Order: sequence, then C-alpha cells, then structure tokens
Amino acid sequence: MKQWWKESVIYQVYPRSFADSNGDGIGDLNGITEHLDYLKELGIDVIWLSPIYQSPNDDNGYDISDYRAIMKEFGTMEDFDRMLAEAHKRGIKILMDLVVNHTSDEHAWFVESRKSKDNPYRDYYIWKDGKDGKEPNNWGSNFGGSAWQYDEATDMYYLHCFSKKQPDLNWENEKVRKEVYDMMTWWCEKGIDGFRMDVINMISKDQTFPDGPVEDGLYGNHQPYVCDGPKIHEYLKEMNREVLSKYDIMTVGEALNTKIEHAMQYAGEESGELNMVFHFEHVSLGETLVGKWTNKKVPLKELKQTLNKWQTQFEGKAWNSLYWDNHDQPRVVSRFGNDSPMYRVVSAKMLATCLHMMKGTPYVFQGEELGMTNAYYDNLEDYRDIETINAYHELTENGLITEEEMMECIKNIGRDNARTPMQWDKTANAGFTTGTPWLKVNPNYLLINAEDERKDPNSVFHYYKKLIALRKEYEIIVNGRFESLMDDSEEIYAYERILGDERMLVACNFTDKEVECCLFDAVSQGKELISNYKQHKKGILRPYEARVLLYK
Repeated sequence: MKQWWKESVIYQVYPRSFADSNGDGIGDLNGITEHLDYLKELGIDVIWLSPIYQSPNDDNGYDISDYRAIMKEFGTMEDFDRMLAEAHKRGIKILMDLVVNHTSDEHAWFVESRKSKDNPYRDYYIWKDGKDGKEPNNWGSNFGGSAWQYDEATDMYYLHCFSKKQPDLNWENEKVRKEVYDMMTWWCEKGIDGFRMDVINMISKDQTFPDGPVEDGLYGNHQPYVCDGPKIHEYLKEMNREVLSKYDIMTVGEALNTKIEHAMQYAGEESGELNMVFHFEHVSLGETLVGKWTNKKVPLKELKQTLNKWQTQFEGKAWNSLYWDNHDQPRVVSRFGNDSPMYRVVSAKMLATCLHMMKGTPYVFQGEELGMTNAYYDNLEDYRDIETINAYHELTENGLITEEEMMECIKNIGRDNARTPMQWDKTANAGFTTGTPWLKVNPNYLLINAEDERKDPNSVFHYYKKLIALRKEYEIIVNGRFESLMDDSEEIYAYERILGDERMLVACNFTDKEVECCLFDAVSQGKELISNYKQHKKGILRPYEARVLLYK
C-alpha cells in the first residue's frame, strides 16, 4: 500500500543549533524559516523538529513545562505558525517531537503534584514511599545517579528515569492519558504532519517496581521494568484510536532497548499503533560495563548482522526507520566512516549510500548532508550535555574509568558532537550566529560548510541530493525486498533489493583499503544509479567505495 511517509526522506532539525536569526547565540524558529529553501533544494520531504516547547532546558528542551507554548529563546507561536505555513508552501511537512514519558518539574501539573498527597494532580506522577530510609528501589537514572528523588514536602520519592528535573508521568492514570491526547489533538488541529515520540516505549512501567540487576556496581538497571512495559501496546492502540487515526499524519516512536518482537507490533502494518520506530541496536554496539562510553570502533560484521536482522524480520510485516545520526548520536562519518581529510568526503558518501538504499524511511540529521564531523573538544568545559557531564563525574569519581580515557570516550560518542552549530559558511561562527554560540562551533567549518558544498557538484551535499532524488524515481528503493550478500565479509557491506523482475545491487567498502569484490562482474548489463567514484576497478572496491547497480 502506498503511504507518503514510506516514500519520504526526513530531515531532523535541532533548533538550538540550526540557525540563529536574532544574534543571541541560540538557534530559533525564524532561523529555520530562513533556511527552508536550502532544505527544499536538498529535496527532503519532512522536517522533524526537536522540542520547541516552553522548557527550563535542563535537558535541552526534552523537559517540557508547557506543551502549548513555544520556548522563549526559540520565538513565539506566531513564528511557529509562519514557519509551518512557509514549509507547507514548499511542500515540506513538519513532524513535532512528542515528549510524554516525563515533563519538567516546572510543569504546572508537577508543581501541583508535589504540594500534598491529596492534591488532584498527585497521581499524575509516580510517587513512592522510601524503604528502610532509602529509595523505593535501586533503579538508576539514564543520566546517572538514582532514578528516585526525595521530596521533603510530603516525605516521599518521585520517579525520574532521566534528570531529576524530568519526573515521569503516571500513564496508569486515565486523566494523564486524556491530557496527552487533548494536547496532541490541539497540535494536529494546528496542521502539523505527525509526531516523533521520545522514549515512547517507556510509558508503561512494571507496577511491582522490583529492584533491577546491578551491572556497574552503582545502581540497578531499571530498563527491564520500564521498556516495552506490560500495558505499552494497550496505550499506543488507545492513542491511535483517540488521536492518530483521525489525521493524515506520520508517527515514529523512539523505542529504547526495544526487542524486535515489540518493535514489530509498534510498527506493524496492521497493528493500529505507530508507523515506524527508532531502535537502538546498531548504535548500541560496543557498549561495555560503563554503558555507551567507549572509543573503540564497532566491527562491520556486527553492524551488518544487526541491521540485516531488522531488514529481514520486518519484511512484509512492519516498516523500518533508517538512521545513522541524530541529536543523541555522534557524527556518522567519525563513528562508522573516516573523517580524515583524505577520506571524509568519500566515506560520508559511502555511508549515505549504504543507508538510503535499504528498505525503510531514511532520516538525515542536520549537517550530515555536509559530512560534518565530531567536535573532538579537549576540555570538559566545552561540553554542555547533561548526560556527558554527569557520566564524566560519576564514572571518574567512582574509579571506573580514568579522566583521560573518559575524555577520549566523550570525543568519540558524546551527544554534543551532533549538537555543534550548523556550518553554513566561512564567516564568523560558521554563519550560525552573529553573537556568542551556546555551544562552540566545530573549528573545521572553514573546510566544511553549506555555502561551499552547494557550489561544488562533487560535494557530500550534492551526493545526498542525488540519493534523495533517486528515491522519488525508482520504486525498487522504496518497496524492493532486501536480501543480504557477503555476510562473512569484514570489509564490505553488500545487499540486493528485489522488486518483480528488477534487481538493485548495493556494495559498500567500509575500509581505507582496496578490497576484492566480484559482485558487479557477474552482471553483464545494468544501469549505475549512483557511485562515489567516477571510475571503477574490475573485481575491486576502492577505499570507501560505494556502487549501486540496477539490472534485470
């Protein structure tokens, strides 16, 4: 069945770092509006906006204090309405970030909830008595420390799976669900085109709240009891029934630590829940006892096995979302490619080819289409991310990792790598702001910026533009069946897409060496759809070479 969101390419805008129109050093809505023509030129169909709601910004907007107001730093509701209208004028849809596992502790509901045990809003959040003078259980927060915060006013603890300024909502309470659905309806009536749902698979908790397994010697792991919880499918079916099914919108759920069988229900063709999910398996490879903090490269074979599993098991049953980058992940060319001057461009193109030719809806994170790299800042003071700063102190102070090792891990995997300001041109602060940027600009903006790349037909930007255009032209890219090839290769990621009597062969060299590959030699006739090299060597893929061949 044809559905517009299957044929679309989504572009994620992290508003704080995209474009600053008023010189305060913080990106804003008018900055986005000013660059809509750039996105139209790139060819994307949908903008996913990271949160723009009113927020104290403990977690860069993912702590919402008012769902129906715009963060003052980003502008006004009039600015939003203008941006939405201008995007629609250009045929670009707008996807809002829905954050309803938790709110800010400054949200009116929580302000009321903490006042007294019999407050009408008390049950909007998850409150528990302590046990033996300690927390209700041993759960640790995703951002370090305990997942429980003691509140003197009522001598009880509230749950926060993230920052202590992000109390978890109690989805067991029907009133909470109705409030959320009313708010979602309000935005849909405004004319938005869908929702990306933050950690949506965490809204149903195991109501026995048992202790979690202790992995790093500090806190118990809460995730088995909050991810893919007992009523999660019930809640999402209800949300679909009450809101989503009434509008022509798209939905993608961020599903932390989800299991594939749950993901197939969330994104099932007939499940009546969501259109697709973000899973984390491929970006969680290489995790250790200290979680994601590592500076080691992921072996290609592991990456292939993970991505291939999601491709094959979803075939004909559910729809994939395809991504390398987002606001929580480091830059893909630094992580899975090679960001050295010699190989940055060619490896960025290879990675784009590998992803965009798979089955599913591709996502491009701002700057990915330029081949932007990790920031590699040497000082902790240059980072702003709460997760990074908390992890640095917790892990080094507990002797789990040295300060030097932790800085290397942050350079490799820290979230601020994605959040450095968009690199527009060679002027001061990369053209992002006339003021002082909220986060330091990556100094390589003189070499990597949108203005230069738009002028250069061989740039990463023009390569992304071509990939996006191919998706509109060839149905096999959207609907072709996926079949993996060369599964045992440690250097080459290869697969075919098949639709009727058409076949599309894709092969990508993930190394800086020439590697033997005879796949193309067996095809006597075919049309090359795209490649990052002008000439090829028979039986060989050159460093970071990618080729896509259509044949019958």
